[in-house]
Amino acid sequence: MNPRTAAWLAWSLWVVCAVLIALALLLDFLTADVPLLPGDSLMRLGSGLAVLTGVLSLAYPTVGALIATRLPTNPIGWIFCGVGLLYGVRRFTGAYADYALFENIALPGGESAAWISTWIGPVGLTLVGTFLMLLFPDGRLPSHRWRIVAWAALLGAVSLAIGQAFKPGPLWAYFWVENPFGWVGVIGGTYTTYQLLAALSLLGMSLLAASTLAALFSLTLRLRRAGADERQQLKWYLFAAVPAVVCLSVVLLQDMLYNLTTELLSGSTVQLLPWEIWDFIIYVAMFALLIVPVFTYIAILRYRLYNIDVVINRTLVYGSLTATLVALYFGGIVVLQRIFVLLTGQKSTLAVVALFNPLRRRIQSFIDRRFYRRKYDARKTLEDFSAQLRNETDLKALSDDLVGVVKETMAPAHVSLWLRPDTAPRGEQTH
Repeated sequence: MNPRTAAWLAWSLWVVCAVLIALALLLDFLTADVPLLPGDSLMRLGSGLAVLTGVLSLAYPTVGALIATRLPTNPIGWIFCGVGLLYGVRRFTGAYADYALFENIALPGGESAAWISTWIGPVGLTLVGTFLMLLFPDGRLPSHRWRIVAWAALLGAVSLAIGQAFKPGPLWAYFWVENPFGWVGVIGGTYTTYQLLAALSLLGMSLLAASTLAALFSLTLRLRRAGADERQQLKWYLFAAVPAVVCLSVVLLQDMLYNLTTELLSGSTVQLLPWEIWDFIIYVAMFALLIVPVFTYIAILRYRLYNIDVVINRTLVYGSLTATLVALYFGGIVVLQRIFVLLTGQKSTLAVVALFNPLRRRIQSFIDRRFYRRKYDARKTLEDFSAQLRNETDLKALSDDLVGVVKETMAPAHVSLWLRPDTAPRGEQTH
């Protein structure tokens, strides 16, 4: 895939994610209150949380598109895009199911949308999250021995998807809807399909929990072997990955106990913690997952992850510049133009053109100071030295200043200045 095609595909996925989230939010606002059972809070958020999580979820395809555009062969960018797409599909299908089943029952596919939303999110997001930790940041496994973890995650996701998608009975978070694709039958005259699918779910959750914890351990191994910059990049990623994995592992453990005691052993349900605490843990895991791309973005800006800081610099500068000019235009210049038209009968757009370069310079300076401090300080140091060079006449002081500037801006292991003797042709050399 050439870079142009990769960029087109990545940003097209971003548009799809944005449309899915916008439609989900619209359907949420059009749907009345939905009856909930304990543990359903993750499926249906309040209006404020719905908007917040929707905006945060767009950070995944945004960061993914930036990485895929710069490095189309690195799977990290495409995994970020995939996370955004999976989350968008889950949010849209859930919102559509609520609207179709409660507000407008004439709409087709309400039960099918509910069926998709109950398993695609937990299974798909857990799988891609595991691969993201295994491959971050260079897109390669730490070693060939980690392939078993990748295959275990894939097998666990497939087993859990089959077990959840075809289990007969009410849908999770839609207890009034029977699974439209439930598989009811008897195997070998002894075991029911319900028991088989429950066993597959238990196997899938066990493999996913083990592979997720192993993937987090692989990040700690990378951290121990990494250099200075890569260590900082991994630390930013781990700030979000650790709470997400810990909370997700606790949730998977609870689900495993529920499947084992209730569905396989037909006993009483075993709960590790009350439902109120489970809601808190789920919210922590959800927000930790949503801020992973935000912390990755910080690693890109501050520690030159993937060397796309220049692209982001230009995006920040010209995006902020465009937003500022549009705000100024519609907020003030339109009013001034109307007054100008009333007075002279003519229009003037020179004000926007005149504001472009001064605003661009100010925004560029602010972003350099905030996100590119090392580059900004080096530039300021060179500018100050250039101004001093015009007035300095003492060769010894000038030599010391030059060596100091080189040390400060380039930070070499060693620097020295050699001046030719007076008998030689005039000139200087540095090395």
